[in-house]
Amino acid sequence: MDLARLASDIETWARELGFAAVGITDTDLSDYAPDMRRWLSRKLHGSMGYMARNVDKRLRPERLHEGTVRVISARMDYLTDAVPAIPAPGADTAYVSRYALGRDYHKTVRRRLVRLARRIDQRAGGRYRAFTDSAPVLEKPLAEKAGLGWIGKNTLLLNEEAGSLFFLGEIYTSLPLPTTQRAASDQCGACRACLKVCPTDALVGPRQLDARRCISYLTIESEAAIPPELREAVGSRIFGCDDCQVVCPWNRYAKKSAEADFAPRHGLDAARIADLLGWDEATFLARTEGMAQRRINYRQWVRNLAVAAGNAAPAPDLVSRLEERRAGADPMVREHIDWALARLRGVA
Repeated sequence: MDLARLASDIETWARELGFAAVGITDTDLSDYAPDMRRWLSRKLHGSMGYMARNVDKRLRPERLHEGTVRVISARMDYLTDAVPAIPAPGADTAYVSRYALGRDYHKTVRRRLVRLARRIDQRAGGRYRAFTDSAPVLEKPLAEKAGLGWIGKNTLLLNEEAGSLFFLGEIYTSLPLPTTQRAASDQCGACRACLKVCPTDALVGPRQLDARRCISYLTIESEAAIPPELREAVGSRIFGCDDCQVVCPWNRYAKKSAEADFAPRHGLDAARIADLLGWDEATFLARTEGMAQRRINYRQWVRNLAVAAGNAAPAPDLVSRLEERRAGADPMVREHIDWALARLRGVA
């Protein structure tokens, strides 16, 4: 078997399946272990208990999938329009992170990875397993080692030709494929734009994220109350946050994707907060089917919208929608609604 030729063919097949780039790396992640263990020891992962489980499998890919000697890392761009603007204070439009506007990327990316793995299997055999943010995988370190970019000060993978607005996926394989050259370790230079722009100061240092303050964590990962002292900074962001990507100079080169799966659905790229508050649970479930919004439940959805409403300019329809949602809300959600109503009525 000509493994060099196979590696070249894998790149061709990946592009045919909609991937923008692929790279190949070995399984040695020892250089990343100290930072990860330090991050966990400082409890910066918040309530994401899964991050502290299976640490050994994260750091030793061969222990997650027996026989793995190489990891194929793949990039799929998701931006279907221009790089967005940072939400303005007082906005009545809800902001959803651009990655979550279309079909759930887990479904799209993993399906393509499985097709790629099957094609490799037909040519060369071996053992394979495909992942897309769905198992204890350190996808950014693997992608960095595979030459797809470098981990920037905002903790995201950056690419000099594509910025950071892309998904990553991996194929663990037992084939000893030739590895690709690693990218430069740091092309952020003296830039600190992402650290300065973070609304909640979640970036506590270059490549150091306190997830407990991150808006993506607060609006998606956490099911608890959003701390009152952070609510105003959340603004109109109801599912994730893109600010540290929006200001990153490298996203001048972000590539637009022609992938139909990532096109915005149900007008969520420009939906009014009041209109979304009008969704009952059945409507929420119907309109978010097959989307990343299903990462949260309805009570989180209303909680997030209540915070956004409290940060919007006062309007009668916002008040009426909040009052409607308050009737069936549990104590945690009701507290957010009351916070928003007090602000809209000028008593907070």
